[in-house]
Amino acid sequence: MLSKRTWQLAACCAATAVLTAASLLCAEGVLLERITGSASESVRFLRTMQLLKNHYNGDVDNHTLFEGAIKGMVEGVGDPYTVYLNRKDFQQLNEITDGTFGGIGIVFGKRGDDYIVISALPDNPGALAGIKSGDIITAVDEQPTRSMNMEQVANSIRGQQGTEVLLELKDKEGRLRKVRVMRKEIKNPSVGGQFVPDTKIGYIRVAVFNENTGADFAKEYQKLEQQGMQALVLDLRGNPGGILDAGVAVAGMLVPKGPIVSVVDKAGNKYVEKSSLDKVKYPLAVLVDHGSASASEIVAGAIKDTRSGRLFGVKTFGKGSVQSVYRLDSGTAVKITVAKYYTPSGVSIHNVGIEPDEVVELPENAVKDVQLEAAVDYLKKTLREQE
Repeated sequence: MLSKRTWQLAACCAATAVLTAASLLCAEGVLLERITGSASESVRFLRTMQLLKNHYNGDVDNHTLFEGAIKGMVEGVGDPYTVYLNRKDFQQLNEITDGTFGGIGIVFGKRGDDYIVISALPDNPGALAGIKSGDIITAVDEQPTRSMNMEQVANSIRGQQGTEVLLELKDKEGRLRKVRVMRKEIKNPSVGGQFVPDTKIGYIRVAVFNENTGADFAKEYQKLEQQGMQALVLDLRGNPGGILDAGVAVAGMLVPKGPIVSVVDKAGNKYVEKSSLDKVKYPLAVLVDHGSASASEIVAGAIKDTRSGRLFGVKTFGKGSVQSVYRLDSGTAVKITVAKYYTPSGVSIHNVGIEPDEVVELPENAVKDVQLEAAVDYLKKTLREQE
């Protein structure tokens, strides 16, 4: 039961709200109403801003309020890959795609409520500290990640070179451990190639798909070709993906004429990237694992569906969505999931992944690379059959 005084206060507040609503429906309110389609939503937004500015016991900065509003609006779509990039985030994104950035050298994605390590880049601090693909990041510097979005987790892990970050991780068996890692400048060469010892089987490792990957892959491929390559192992393990065009460029050198990937947007518009290669030149084996994602899956999916090669390893991560970055001004942007991609056979692998042709598990603390051995044995057999 409410007291008489409480009823009077409630009535007063209601009257104030009506007057405030009327005053708030100015030019800004009319514009908001056109956007939201609701006068009440517009009033709610503007009244919240007014209440903060008038009653919050502290400094209120308009820029900070609008930053928070934009960030919350973007997060409201419920997609972990659709994010607002403030000046710091946008700069870091540019550094990542350029191939050099600061941090500990891990790439992670979100599955349900969990932040899962997709890849710990070789010879970088995270991998050297024992972080592995499949580890779940449960806390950063004692702050639980369940209360953070992806950019907040990423920004907590990144930091000034020479400083440390404490990660709490849960492995595939559910065991928790804490790892302290020193941040460094992350060097991530995109492509490396060589011959499998005592063979004419080429081996090309693609660590990430960045701006330089297409050209770097072509150089390594041509170099091995000039030295007498007869077959090829393409290693995409632990490759978290990157730029779609770079994946298409690599696939275009490996699969025959026809579709590489189909990209379908919100309106149902379909764009197909195609290969112009006359025919597959060499027997091909591809290595994939749980850390192969995004552009890696575009390449692996095209090779599997066109039967241009054979996949070895374990099921890939399953990120089949495409993001575009839209600048808001000179220093901020929004990264938005704009489409899903489909393999040449029309399959969406988002949250599903790609099953290899031959499942080969790599044991924990393995002393030899059984996945690579299986791929090489397959190629040797294929070459013998061609003689």
